[in-house]
Amino acid sequence: MVRQSISVSEPNDEWLKAQVASAEYSSKSEAINDLIRQARRRQLEIEHIRSELIKAEQSGFIDEQPEDLLANFKEEARQDGLL
Repeated sequence: MVRQSISVSEPNDEWLKAQVASAEYSSKSEAINDLIRQARRRQLEIEHIRSELIKAEQSGFIDEQPEDLLANFKEEARQDGLL
């Protein structure tokens, strides 16, 4: 693992200390690494959503009525075992 020196604000340092004291994390480094992993995961999710939105916008409009769309979504969910 690469060693890194960082500066954090006093409130952030207090929060990090509290996380370690509560045994949520074993060290400040572990807490910071977890926060970075969470941020990276969120970034990937946002990129995926943007990509899906762009595809949807490029596919154009549909002629289905809202009730038909809902029925189709529910049927797909049933087939996938989600309902």
